[in-house]
Amino acid sequence: MGAAPMFRLDGRVAVVSGAGRGIGRGAALALAAVGAEVVALSRTAAELEALVEEIRADGGVARPLVCDVTDTEKMRAELGALERIDVLVNNAGTNIPEPFLEVTDAHLDRMVELNVKAAFRVAQAAVGRMGRGGSVIHVSSQMGRVGAPDRTVYCMTKHALEGLSKAMAVELAPLGIRSNTIGPTFIETPLARTFLDDPAFQAYVLANIPLGRIGDVTEVAGAIVFLASDAASLITGASLAIDGGWTAR
Repeated sequence: MGAAPMFRLDGRVAVVSGAGRGIGRGAALALAAVGAEVVALSRTAAELEALVEEIRADGGVARPLVCDVTDTEKMRAELGALERIDVLVNNAGTNIPEPFLEVTDAHLDRMVELNVKAAFRVAQAAVGRMGRGGSVIHVSSQMGRVGAPDRTVYCMTKHALEGLSKAMAVELAPLGIRSNTIGPTFIETPLARTFLDDPAFQAYVLANIPLGRIGDVTEVAGAIVFLASDAASLITGASLAIDGGWTAR
């Protein structure tokens, strides 16, 4: 038997938060393509319906779950009602770049609430429905390893996610549940595009990526499929950089 079957996720249920666009959408499509039943979670119904329609048109299985992950009571009820969860892609998050001395309380609270508190609570709810062989993949960032100007809060939240994942990996290992992070660089997504449309900022980004280009969503989705699959069955507590070499310097 070749290696390909190790990457299949037939019969498994994968929950993807922030699935309506960007990395979350790419992850949902990729997981469905290797046989997972995808539960696509987002607060935007129209985006989810389009995603689910595309997955089904390609022969995959998916269902939408319209929910804001910061609505803790509803999120816990929705995930708790699922019969099982085998994979969680803990992806919902945001970034509001601004100089350290200009960070407002409102922006600080918003990013900590979504990137840290909601990520913790979603992971907690999902793991409660997992059995042995479960895999949690937190979507962190290269900024979970380094610092950068105008990104103090974002870096802080992603460093927190890295710590959460490592602690989960140790605590959940006896249950047969793995926890890992991925750390993408700037990927061609609607959120990243709002920053990359500034020529000076794009030049700064490209100068810091040894491979010299912005990433594609499919390159991140491939890593997610790997960490979700049996091909990564001995990998837990790891942080996989998908950054074109940014953090290798």
